[in-house]
Parts: sequence; structure tokens; C-alpha cells
Amino acid sequence: MNTAARGNPWVAVRPDDDLTQLAQRVSSAHRSFLEGVDRLPTLRPDGDAVRPVVLDSWRRSRNNGVNPDGFGDAVDLDGLELQRYRAAHPTALIRPVVRKLLVEDAAEAGLLVAISDAEGRLLWVEGDSKVKDRALAMNFVEGADWSEDRVGTNAPGTALALDHHVQIFGAEHFSRVAHEWSCSAAPVHDPLTGRVIGAIDITGGPRVAAVEVLSLIRATVLAAESELRLHLLDSPKPLDATTPRLRVLGSDRPSLTRDGERIRLSQRHAEILLLLADHPEGLSADHLAMLLDESELDPVTVRAELSRVRKLLGANGLGSRPYRLLMELDTDVDEVRRALAHGDTAAALRAYPGPILPRSLAPGITELRAELRGRLRAALLTAGDRRLLGRWTSSADGRDDVAAWTAYLASLDRQSSMYAQVRSQLMLLDRKLGI
Repeated sequence: MNTAARGNPWVAVRPDDDLTQLAQRVSSAHRSFLEGVDRLPTLRPDGDAVRPVVLDSWRRSRNNGVNPDGFGDAVDLDGLELQRYRAAHPTALIRPVVRKLLVEDAAEAGLLVAISDAEGRLLWVEGDSKVKDRALAMNFVEGADWSEDRVGTNAPGTALALDHHVQIFGAEHFSRVAHEWSCSAAPVHDPLTGRVIGAIDITGGPRVAAVEVLSLIRATVLAAESELRLHLLDSPKPLDATTPRLRVLGSDRPSLTRDGERIRLSQRHAEILLLLADHPEGLSADHLAMLLDESELDPVTVRAELSRVRKLLGANGLGSRPYRLLMELDTDVDEVRRALAHGDTAAALRAYPGPILPRSLAPGITELRAELRGRLRAALLTAGDRRLLGRWTSSADGRDDVAAWTAYLASLDRQSSMYAQVRSQLMLLDRKLGI
């Protein structure tokens, strides 16, 4: 027996495990967890219900509001934007190594190999073409966001969340859609700064959760980081020095990704950064106070918050008199706006996981939230695309949108079962709103 594997919390399947029995027990534990049962059924002779690393991840997933019954359409990048992003990303330097060590064999073995960025976006997904087609059902595609915050427990997302290699077996995934899959992943670091720049993952059937696969992943990461060291001999600057990115859309906690590091933000700091990004000409402390609070915050308080924001951005990131950004800052709001400006409503909707800082009551944020939602909604109604309207009406923003439901109904074949369902939902909504 491999005693190292037995005592390794990062390994999903032990050499003496019966995979069928283990799968059944993990599924039972997952159901119990989602039902709120405090005491989970025992999975192993040592009394552990689930591995602590998995249970902790389930709890984070639940606390982040991840839907265990589906991934939705969490695609951050596609088309030309994806091509440009990954061409400039430091993981492009290691792709030849990954292809040589993993992809060629994975295609023959019926597996997939993925490379993600530090935020969990899948930049490359390669391997068996038939398996790649099957993975579409769970949105395991290039450009999709597979961070733990977005889709729950999974090997690449959890490896990035913990900065550690990890395996996830079947129903250890938080989302039921992924329960037929297993995966092994490990983070890749910038050798110069030590910061995470991405992750390498193998996805497939139950055998992917074997200890040997995790060892293969770790060996590939070591080879990839050696390749990066060679690159740094010619260009000794951090690999992850990309444009900082602010994320404020949806229910996830807002964050700032800077120099490859994802920094969790307070709501107030996220509000300030977004307002400054939206006013490149700058804002006085008095004006910023009005945008943050209808009762007008004390400008002294605003200056104190701006001092904290300056520490996040670095000494040269924030100017004063007026307060303004001295650095380029990309935002997920900008991504939606760019897609709308190019007339790509589908891309705009994919990039829109939910409203801007939904818990914020700041007047300036409320205005931006209404403006972005209004532009996206108008584009959807104009396009009249059945698929897009279906996604919008199933979201928090579109759930009570009578005009959208009406347009969705008009786009459907009267003989289809979906027509009857949408018509029924529209009637219920009319009664609810007293129309």
C-alpha cells in the first residue's frame, strides 16, 4: 500500500479505494452537505466524511452563492479578445512544454489538458476531441471562468484559491454538472516574484484522480517554471506585469488583480476605484463624497479612504488635486461596454454575471448600475435572439422583466413546449405585478 498517498490530503483516490463505492459515498456526502446535514456520512475507515480540503472548498462555494446545479454562461473572453489576451499572457511561454509533456499523450488517452490564468480563466483546452465536445455541457471551454468563486470546487479553481496542487474526484466537485469528471491541477509561479500566473490541469474520468497523475502535473509545472527561468535570463522583469483589472460585476466579492495577485476589496474601495476609472479627468474629494453617499461623506473621511486605496495601487497609481488614476485600469464593466459598442450582444451578456456591486447604495454606483443594465437590456430586446433572451430572463436582472419575457415569447415557435412554459411564466408575472 502506498502510505504516502494514504496520508496525503491533496490526493483524491487512495490505491486501495474501490472507485464505485467511493463515488457513491462522495455523492451521498455531497447531497447531505447541500441539504444542510451537519453530520456527513462516513466515507473512509479513518472516519473522515470528506477530505478537509474538499469540505472547506464546499463551504467557500456555498458562501459565495455558487449554484450547485449548473455553471450558467461564465465565459469572460472569446474570439479576438481571447486570442489577444492569451498571446500576451505569460502562460503562452509554457504552452509548448505543456503540449510536449501532456497534450500529445492526453489526446490518445481520452483526456483534456487545460492552462488557465491566475484568475481561473481557461486559456487553452486541448486533448481528445470527443471528450472536448462532451465537456461543452459543463462549459469547460477556452475563455470560461473556472475560478472557485464562480463555479465552486474544481481542481484548477481550487488549486488557484489555495496556491497548492490538488485533485478533485467526481462528486467532490461542488457543481453536479461536473460529477462525472475528475481532475488534477497545480499552480504555476513566476520564478522572479513567486506570484501565481496560472494553473495546469488534466481533466477526464476517475483515473485522473490517481496519485500518479498528480505527480505528472507537478513534474510538468516544474518543467514549465524552468522554461520561464530561461526566459527571464533574457528579459528579467516580472512575467505577470499586465494591466490591473477591477472586477465589480455579480455577487462575488469585488477584487483587483494587479501584477498577477488577486486582491479582495472592500465595497467602499471597489466603489472608489470604479468611480475614478469612470472619471479619468479626476474627481475632487467633495465630488467623490457626493457620489459615494447621498448624505455627503465628510471629505476628510474620503481622503482617508483614498489613502488606503493608494496603498493598494502603489505610490504612483493615484494622483490628487483632483484625485485621478495615474495608471491604466481595466474593468469588467469596460468589457461589457466594449462588447456592446461592437454590437456583440452575446459577448456582452457572457461578460455580465450580474449587476455592478449589487449591495452598494452609493448614488454614483447606482447610476452606473442602471446605465449598464439599461444598455444591455436594450441591446437584448433589439437583437430578439431567443437564446440570449432565455438567459436574460433566467437571471436576477431579467427575472421580472416583462418586456424581455414578452420578446422571448415572440421569438418561440408556438408549437414548442418552451412556448407554453414562457407564456405561463409571463401570465404569472403579469398577475404578480398587477398588469
